[in-house]
Amino acid sequence: MEAVVVPLLSDNYGYLLVDKATREAAAIDPVEPKKVLAAAEENNADIKYVLTTHSHWDHAGGNAEFKRLRPSVTIFGGRGDGADAVDQEVWDDDSLDIGSIKVSVLATPCHTPGHVCYYATAGDDRAVFTGDTLFIGGCGNFNQGTPQMMYDALYTKLGRLPDDTRVYVGHEYTVKNLTFARVVEPDNRAVQEKLAWAEEQRQAGQYTVPSTIGEEKAFNPFMRCHETPVHAYCGTADAVTALATVRERKTAWGRVK
Repeated sequence: MEAVVVPLLSDNYGYLLVDKATREAAAIDPVEPKKVLAAAEENNADIKYVLTTHSHWDHAGGNAEFKRLRPSVTIFGGRGDGADAVDQEVWDDDSLDIGSIKVSVLATPCHTPGHVCYYATAGDDRAVFTGDTLFIGGCGNFNQGTPQMMYDALYTKLGRLPDDTRVYVGHEYTVKNLTFARVVEPDNRAVQEKLAWAEEQRQAGQYTVPSTIGEEKAFNPFMRCHETPVHAYCGTADAVTALATVRERKTAWGRVK
């Protein structure tokens, strides 16, 4: 399977998930439909589905126009999330096939009540599209959820995927996220190395996606809430409380940057 990165708006990422044999494809969060359709044409991809991670306008805001431009597509979105122009709501245990690719839905409510991630597999090839739940080196705000809900999303759902699963996130926030991760764990070599790499990538005008689940466990403080250095930073050994503390401090840190 192929995952084609489509940069959208100022810092969003949309994607094309393409079956290599049939060229059937799904578009993930195509907020600028014309750009995504142009990318599909360039890659000889036939978009059958739109997969919406959540209802925020910078992810779902292109759904209605996409449907107008391609009436045959089926638009999926999380149950009860209220995303625009959704034909079929999905939740845990739902799945669909794109050629030989199996896409399984992972319910990850917190950032929005019906946020979902899409886990794609084809043989030994694995990728997950995480919207605004998991970022490279970070995670989404707990806008409409609780620390326990985000813990369940990051640890029970995403954290249990194989470590080699590629992670395709909703925004290019990597440098800022890892700069904060260095505050949390100044001696973490994985953070230092990934931040240096990400800075080089961005200076060269390149993407920082994808990462992998295994990488996130090494440098993302939101996925390291069982680790002693994060406990020390937060002043607690309780993982859910640590997650809430890291999120609160990241938000406050972002305001003064």
